[in-house]
Amino acid sequence: MKRLSLIVFGTLLMLAGWSFGFEPGWLHQRNLTLVAPDWAEPPLTIAVAADFHVGAPHAGLPMLHKVVDQLNAGSPDLILLPGDFVIQGVMGGETVEPSRIAEELGRLKAPLGVFATLGNHDWWHDGEQVRQALEKRGIRVIENAAIPLPTASGKLWLAGIGDDMTGHARPEKTFSSVPPDARLIVMMHDPANAPALPRSTLVAFAGHTHGGQVRLPFFGALITPGRAPRQHAYGWIPDVPAPTWVTSGIGTSILPIRFNCPPETVALRLSGKEKT
Repeated sequence: MKRLSLIVFGTLLMLAGWSFGFEPGWLHQRNLTLVAPDWAEPPLTIAVAADFHVGAPHAGLPMLHKVVDQLNAGSPDLILLPGDFVIQGVMGGETVEPSRIAEELGRLKAPLGVFATLGNHDWWHDGEQVRQALEKRGIRVIENAAIPLPTASGKLWLAGIGDDMTGHARPEKTFSSVPPDARLIVMMHDPANAPALPRSTLVAFAGHTHGGQVRLPFFGALITPGRAPRQHAYGWIPDVPAPTWVTSGIGTSILPIRFNCPPETVALRLSGKEKT
């Protein structure tokens, strides 16, 4: 029994060391492909990063610099940043001003542009300050609105839904100006709004959940914040009108812990159905 107790204690100690000391800083790039039968344009590469929480342990400005380099390295056509740039209330964290975060994110480059929505932590800090800092660096913030993207066909639109947890989400307003024949790419901070996606959505992206931060084998996320069900905490989520990827994000909140859920950037290649 003593030997078994030592083995159990040692295993728990190693798991704790991994979850607090290593995995939160182990940045991955998630490469995805999606075939959309109605997409008739050349393939499109979309890069996504969410939940930066700059100032959380393992997610300081050096991590942000690494994230920007990783996103730029893929030469994406479009970059989306679905919110939570700042952090409050994480053990061992520190406050980093939005202007410093935006200065680093200003290095991002994509021909179709770099766009963002705001998350609950951004609003809890000062949503307007975060917006102004990002837009000063050339990152356009889209909240409950949609805009056309400068493609050859002119039928591709980008929509951004406001944050659900802080009461800023207005899906009906978001899609009200989109032409009936347009194809949509959607970003939202919280996957709670995924059921409101129009059928014309090619692909949507969300963050907010951090994938649960702790994901147990055969069970998934232990805890998810907000209204989204636990099954919508990470990856391609089921039972919504359009393909929606929920990213695990970059930083952490409350506890600086990750297990079986490392931080990630996302690069998705969108293409049409090949002709036979």
